[in-house]
Amino acid sequence: MDRDPVEPPPGARPDLRLVPAALATWAAQLAGLLGGPAGGIAAALLSAAAVLTGLIRSRLTGRPTPSRYALVAAGGCAFAAAVLITVHATGLHANPLRVAAERGAAAEVRVVLTDDPRPLRHPGFGSDPGGASRMLVPARLVSATAGEGRWSLGGDILLLTPAEGWDRLLPGQEVSAQGLLAPAQRPDLTVAVLRVRGSPEAVAPAPWWQTGAGTLRDGLRDAAARALPTAPAGLLPGLAVGDVRNQTPEVEQDFRAAGLTHLTAVSGSNLAIVAGAVLLLLRLFRADPRLAAVLAALAIVGFVVLARPSPSVLRAAVMGGVVLLALALGRARSAVPALSAAVLILLLVDPTLALDAGFGLSVLATGALVLFAPGWAARLRGRGVPPGAAEALVVPAAAALATAPLIAGLSGQVSLVSVAANLLVVPAVAPATVLGVLGAVVSPLSPDAAQACAWLAGPAVRWLVFVADRAAAVPGGVLPWPDGLGGALLLTGVLLLLLALGRRPRIRALLLAILLGLLLVLIPTRVVPPGWPPAGWSVVACDVGQGDALVLATGTPGWVVVVDTGPQDGATDACLDRLGVQGIALLVVSHLHADHIGGVDGALRDRPTSAVAVGPVREPRGGLQKVASAASSAGAPLVGLSAGRSLSWPALRIDVLGPLHPSEYVDPDDGTAVNDGSLVLRAQTPAGSVLLTGDVELSSQGDLLAAGVPLQADVLKMPHHGSRYSSVPFLNAVRPRAALVSVGAGNTYRHPNPEMIEALTRAGVVVARTDLSGDVAVTAAEDADGDGRPELALVARGDPQPAPRRSGGRRPGRPTGPLSPGGTGPRGRPCWSTARSRSGRPRRRRRRAS
Repeated sequence: MDRDPVEPPPGARPDLRLVPAALATWAAQLAGLLGGPAGGIAAALLSAAAVLTGLIRSRLTGRPTPSRYALVAAGGCAFAAAVLITVHATGLHANPLRVAAERGAAAEVRVVLTDDPRPLRHPGFGSDPGGASRMLVPARLVSATAGEGRWSLGGDILLLTPAEGWDRLLPGQEVSAQGLLAPAQRPDLTVAVLRVRGSPEAVAPAPWWQTGAGTLRDGLRDAAARALPTAPAGLLPGLAVGDVRNQTPEVEQDFRAAGLTHLTAVSGSNLAIVAGAVLLLLRLFRADPRLAAVLAALAIVGFVVLARPSPSVLRAAVMGGVVLLALALGRARSAVPALSAAVLILLLVDPTLALDAGFGLSVLATGALVLFAPGWAARLRGRGVPPGAAEALVVPAAAALATAPLIAGLSGQVSLVSVAANLLVVPAVAPATVLGVLGAVVSPLSPDAAQACAWLAGPAVRWLVFVADRAAAVPGGVLPWPDGLGGALLLTGVLLLLLALGRRPRIRALLLAILLGLLLVLIPTRVVPPGWPPAGWSVVACDVGQGDALVLATGTPGWVVVVDTGPQDGATDACLDRLGVQGIALLVVSHLHADHIGGVDGALRDRPTSAVAVGPVREPRGGLQKVASAASSAGAPLVGLSAGRSLSWPALRIDVLGPLHPSEYVDPDDGTAVNDGSLVLRAQTPAGSVLLTGDVELSSQGDLLAAGVPLQADVLKMPHHGSRYSSVPFLNAVRPRAALVSVGAGNTYRHPNPEMIEALTRAGVVVARTDLSGDVAVTAAEDADGDGRPELALVARGDPQPAPRRSGGRRPGRPTGPLSPGGTGPRGRPCWSTARSRSGRPRRRRRRAS
C-alpha cells in the first residue's frame, strides 16, 4: 500500500538542521530594518562572534559536533544577512529623496509598478458615500526630480493616488507622477511616500505576461458577475487568483472577523490546491512521481503568471511550491529543510519580507503543517478517525493555532471562531479555487464556458459567504487582546502552556471537560442570548456603530418597519437576524446620508419587502441611486413620504410630521440642509409613543414648533446622534420619558454631546446609548401606577460594538454617561425602567436585574 505523502514514516523525526540558520537570518534582517545601520552592524558582530565561538570550541575539543556545525552555519548565514541589510539601510539613509521627503517637497517621479494598485476604502458619513476614492500603489523608483535636484536612483516608493486613472494599471508598467513627498512611516526599505495629484502620465505598456494575466483575471471577474449574486461574485476571483477589486466591504469585514482573510489572498494554500489537483489527476493515470513533480511545478508557474508575479505571489510560490514538491516526491523529511531553504533564499533576495505580515503568517502556517499536522493526523487515525477527515480537522487547526499569536499582535484581538470557521469551509475551498482558476483560463476561448465554471463554483462560494457571515455575527466571537510584540508573546506562552499540559492524559481530560463546559455555557448565552429579543418589544434601536437603524414591531409576527439602516450592511443584517425578522412591511429612509443608508443592502437581503420609502429631499443623488438600486434588487417599489401621511398596521401607527418646508433644491454638500430635510415620524406602539427625528437640526425643529405640531412622545430618538443641535424648547415640547441615542463608540464627532446628556438626565429622562448598551429595546411593562398608562421598560442587550482601532494601536476610551457598562444587567435583562409620577413629571426607577 502506498503511504500517504503527508505522513512521515513511523518514528521519523523532522530534519531541523537548517532551522537555526533560517531563524538567525531572519533575526539579523529584523535588526537592520528596525535599528538601521547600527542595528545591522550589531547583528553582524554578534553573528561573527557566534561563528568564531563555534570554530574555536571545535578546534579545542578536536571533535566537531552537529550542534557546533549548526551554530557555525547559523552564524555564517546571519553574518551575510546582516552585511546585506546594513548596506541597504545605509543606502536608504543616504538617499537624497528621503531628505526631500522630510521637508515635504514637491516631486516628479518615474516609477515601475511592483504590485496591483490597492483600493483604500473608508466608511461613508454624511454626503460622503464612502468607498475607495484613493489607491495605494507600490512601485520601484527609476528617477526623481525634487526642487533643483534630479537623480536616477532605485528604491521602493509608495504612491497615494486618486482612484481615477490608476485603478486599471498593471504591475510592470512604467509611469510618471507628480505630487508632494512625505516620509515613509513603516520601518522597511521604502524611501518615501508620494501623495499624487492627478492621473498617471507617460504610461508605458505592461509586459505581455502581465497583460495576458490581466485578461484572464478580467474574464473570471466578468463571468462571476454574470453568473452569481454580488457577494459571491466578488469573492470568487479573490479566492481563485487574489483579485479582490469587486469584493464587497461587508464580505471583507466578515472574513476578517471570522479569521478567513487568508482565503482571499494568494498564498501557498492556493498553489497547493492547484498543484494538488494536477497531482491527483496524474496519480489516477499512475504517472511517474518525477513526471508528476515536474508537471506540478509547471502548474505552479502557470498559476503565478495568472495571479501576476508580484512579490507576494512569488513568495507564496516558493513557500508552497518547495514544500508541496518535496512531499509529492515522498520525501516527508525534506519538507522542513525545503521550508528553511525557502526562507533563507527569500530573505536574502528581498530583506523587507522580514517585516511582512503575510510572509510571517505563511512561514508559521506552513511550518505548522509540516511539523505538527502529520503527527496529529496520525494520532487521530489511530483513534479511528477516517484518513480524509483526520487531515481535514488537523490542517486548519494547526494553521490557526500557529498564526494566532502573530494575528493577535497585529490586530489586538483573538478570534474564538476562526478554527471552527476554517473547519467548516474546508470542503468548499478546493472546488471553488479549481473551478475559478479553470474559468479564468477558458475565459478568452469561451465566455460561456467561464460563466459555467463560475456557476458550478456558486454553491461552494455561497457556503463560504454564509460561514463568514454567521461566524462574524457571533457575539463575543472576537476578544480584545494586547497588541504588539507583548501581546504576541503572551498568546504564544498561553498556547504553549496549554499544549504542554495537554500532553498529560489526566490534565488533557480536565482541559477537555472545561472546554466542553464552556461550550455548553457560552454557545447558548453568546450565540442565542437568553431573553433576547425581550417578549413584547415594540421598538429596538440597533447598535450599528455611528449611524441610525431602528426597528418597529407591526403586530404581525416576524414583520417589522425599519427606519434607517446604519452605515454598513453587516451590523444591520445581524440586528434584524437577532430579532427574528422574516419580512419588512416598510423600510423608511429618513434622509440620504451614508450613515443612514449604508446598510440598506444588508437590511433587504433575503427578506421580502413591501416597499421602500424616502422623504421629499432627494439629495445627495448618489444616496438616492443606492437606495433605488437596493429596492429594485429586492423587488420593492420606491415610494415617497411627506408631512400629513399616516400609515398603520395591526399594532403600529406612523404619522409623518415633517419636514414641513422641504426645499426643492438642496446643496448635497450642505450637511445641515440635508439633515433638516429628514423625515420626522411619530409612531404609536403598545409601549407608548415614539418620536423618530432622523438628523433634524435647529431650523427644522423650529419649523415644527412654530406650526404647533404635536410632538409629545414617551420615547425620543435623539436627533443627530445626540449632538448639541437640539433646542431646549424642542425637548420641552416632546417631554420624553426616555431617550434613545444611536451612536458609535469612540466616534470622532464627539457624539453624543455631554452637556445635552447631562441636561436630559437632570430632567429625569432615562438615556440609553447604543455605544454603551448595544441594541436597546422598548417594551411595555405592567401598569405600576394604576393610571392606565403602561410603564416603559428599556432592555439592553449588551455586548456593544467596540470602538474602531486607530493608528498607533490604541483604542479610544468609551464615553462616560449615566448608563455605564457596569450598570447594565445580564444580556437581554431589563436594566432600567421609567414611569410617570402622579404629578406627571418623569421619574426614574432602576429595576434590580435578576
